[in-house]
Amino acid sequence: MNLQDRVAIVTGAGGGLGKSHARLLASLGAKVVVNDMDAVAAEQAAAEIVAQGGDAIGIGASVTDEQAIARMVETVMARWGRIDILINNAGILRDKSFAKMDLADFRLVVDVHLMGAAICTKAVWDIMRDQRYGRIVMTTSSSGLYGNFGQANYGAAKMALVGLMQTLALEGEKYGIRVNCLAPTAATQMTQGVLSSEALGQLSPDLVSPGLFALVREDAPMRAILCAGAGHFARANVTLTHGAYVGGGAKAAEGVVAAWDDVSDRVGEVVPDYGFTQAEREIASAGHDLPTMALQH
Repeated sequence: MNLQDRVAIVTGAGGGLGKSHARLLASLGAKVVVNDMDAVAAEQAAAEIVAQGGDAIGIGASVTDEQAIARMVETVMARWGRIDILINNAGILRDKSFAKMDLADFRLVVDVHLMGAAICTKAVWDIMRDQRYGRIVMTTSSSGLYGNFGQANYGAAKMALVGLMQTLALEGEKYGIRVNCLAPTAATQMTQGVLSSEALGQLSPDLVSPGLFALVREDAPMRAILCAGAGHFARANVTLTHGAYVGGGAKAAEGVVAAWDDVSDRVGEVVPDYGFTQAEREIASAGHDLPTMALQH
């Protein structure tokens, strides 16, 4: 139960959930980089960890600034010589119903959550490949997994992070890089005004962060989506039903409607190991094998 000598970067860690993550990782022995857009908050959070006997540095940088993130990674490598863990936690909210939402706010939320995670992950990816070890956590959300009114931009970005996780886990596996998702429910600056005061009282970030260790430990899983809040933990999965073969022809559209209950039946559903599982099953149901070339892509 320790991360002794591992080096971890936590984005958006100047306060709230990210700060809680950073404290947890430090308490388990990791050397922690506290990143935040607010440099003062990052440095203060790092100083608190050091005061508790941990090893941490605070670095101010926006996750959307490629050059600033590159400089942060250079600083970490110069200090500790490796990067083992990346927690993509930074995020913002711009909640409105889709009818009232400005596309600029849609782009901004996607840019911070999705592109910010991609920029930070890209900055450490080759380092983790070369050292043949890495643990990356994307922060998704129930808003992306299941939808929430007024969060079309946030939900789209958060579900996109699941897709990013799925592919990077497959690409990183042979290099010892394991990638997972955390879907937290916590009272943070982003949730003020969204949840009731009673609910906020039960949703301390400190009741989410313990789940993080399961995703970054030595024998961490791959492609897990861990839902966490109020001390409760559960797994979410993207599944595929057994389905029904309808075929083509003039009446195929009617056939899909007629077979809808069979198409939707969740008995025997699976969690595909990779995207082409869908194509394999579809072509197999038509009595054919999927060409080998397709599997290679």
